[in-house]
Amino acid sequence: MHLGEWLNNLKIWAESLISSMGYPGLGIVMFLENIFPPLPSEVVLPLAGSLTLTGRFTLIWVTVVGMIGSVAGATVFYALGRVFSEGRLRALIARYGRWLFLSVEDFDRAEMWFNRYGEYVIFFGRMVPIVRSLISVPAGLAAMNLPRFFFYTALGTALWSFVLAFLGRLLGASWPLVAEWIDTYQNVVLVVGVVAIVVFVAQRVRQRRLSQHD
Repeated sequence: MHLGEWLNNLKIWAESLISSMGYPGLGIVMFLENIFPPLPSEVVLPLAGSLTLTGRFTLIWVTVVGMIGSVAGATVFYALGRVFSEGRLRALIARYGRWLFLSVEDFDRAEMWFNRYGEYVIFFGRMVPIVRSLISVPAGLAAMNLPRFFFYTALGTALWSFVLAFLGRLLGASWPLVAEWIDTYQNVVLVVGVVAIVVFVAQRVRQRRLSQHD
């Protein structure tokens, strides 16, 4: 089975789980999506939003359940950051990350965002591909205050869940269009993220050279 076909089957499974189990299925998918990025919230939340038109779901509960599942998943990565050292985590990602579609470069990107923007990135990082999964690890490494971690994570994931579900409700049967729009948005964000990393590294190199001259 090709990778593209496997990922498509994964999406179908997620959609089926939500359609058959309702809110518990949505919570499970959102939990797993934070640990296993190929599970797309950009698909399942608009689907749940479209089902609000039938009375199966409500926007409020889709938002709440999406938030709870996401916070639970994010806590797993936060715990990894508290338990393991940075070197150990890099080694684990280098060895096993491919099974979760994660790389050391993804970890570097998340760490750079956290170091540059501080705790606030826990909020807006939830709306950035890949980063939203790994951003919890640097928070754990930095021993970020747990109530603040939960607060920013809940706020960011609730906003993301509501927006995607609301778009799904607006589009109704055309809810798959949301995933296409998000793909475009994510590509733009990734490009901006790469540029930010290059600038960040260049600044670090420049500062190091200036300190050496001093």
